[in-house]
Amino acid sequence: MTNDSPAETVDVLVIGAGQAGLSAAFHLRRRGFVPAPGDGGARTFAVLDADAAPGGAWQHRWRSLRMGTVNGIHELPGAPVPPADPTAPSVDVLPAYFADYERRFDLRVHRPVHARAVRRVDDDPHGLLRIDTDHGVWFARYVINATGTWRRPFWPHYPGQEDFAGRQLHVHDYVSADEFVGQRVVIVGAGISAVQLLEEISRVTDTFWVTRKDVTWDAAQFDTAARVVAIAGVEERVRRGDPPGSVISVTGQHWTPWARAAHERGVLVRHPMFERIEEHGVRMPDGTFEPADVILWATGFRADIAHLSPLGLRTAAGGVRVANGRAIDEPRLFLIGYGPSQSTVGANRAGRDAVRAIVADASAHDLSVTGESVSQTVASATA
Repeated sequence: MTNDSPAETVDVLVIGAGQAGLSAAFHLRRRGFVPAPGDGGARTFAVLDADAAPGGAWQHRWRSLRMGTVNGIHELPGAPVPPADPTAPSVDVLPAYFADYERRFDLRVHRPVHARAVRRVDDDPHGLLRIDTDHGVWFARYVINATGTWRRPFWPHYPGQEDFAGRQLHVHDYVSADEFVGQRVVIVGAGISAVQLLEEISRVTDTFWVTRKDVTWDAAQFDTAARVVAIAGVEERVRRGDPPGSVISVTGQHWTPWARAAHERGVLVRHPMFERIEEHGVRMPDGTFEPADVILWATGFRADIAHLSPLGLRTAAGGVRVANGRAIDEPRLFLIGYGPSQSTVGANRAGRDAVRAIVADASAHDLSVTGESVSQTVASATA
């Protein structure tokens, strides 16, 4: 589809082809939806993806992230992850798995296509949504947004940041520890990536780890009860319209193999967050100075949902009110891989649940993209 292509109309448009988006597409297929343009009778769907190749965020991860240490792999529905050498880079294994999945279930992902804006066509609560992209216009009865967070790395601002003479980068742009040999690296963040990269970088050079809050270490490998409580807390946040936050901010860190390895080597030493950045390092709360050549911000990501702004769903707190994966203030929109469904397991379930809700809703209101009234609506909206 090109910029001057005629508008496409589908029952369901999925934006994003990572774990959540492919899960939704799989369940649409299972429910009898077919890729657009369809055969004139079945309900239709389409998947748009901003990346040029399959793999979601996995294709952008650093090469040293191996299958034996990668966190949070979960199979896509209906297709187990193939056996892989634990030492194999995840960037080689998982994108290939995603590509095979798209072929196996004939999902026909449109890429690279960037969604620029989602807006209402009219005041009909069961009418169409219009999706403007860099490759034309789509109309859909429902939109499943599965754009994740990878394209929105979060960089906190600290005084003096612009005066730093060294290099600053986010985990988003990390490639290899080898590029830091002989340099002192300040690592900022309390999450899984921060600890993984601390363990890796500290093997080749001097590191200094800082976090805004103290790190709570859970002695259990995986505390299901604590995770259930944490997810419930995130669900409540998004229901109120607060920014989602992360599950790990509630559960704390677990003693993963890389955390234990860093601890055994004496490098898993947490320091309080610095107060300001200076030309050649950082100034600590007690006034001491810590030299630095590199500051690595392992400070997480934010939801990539700027294209939903025309719908006017953001609350004063900065989030979108969502319950059970569905936007409370725009029921034709589902946000999956958002808030409590950010994990790969949660994304799979959210894709399934969104499709269930769409099928029930469309059946209850006898909604379809076929018919003269829809054609007239599209013609009017593109005139």
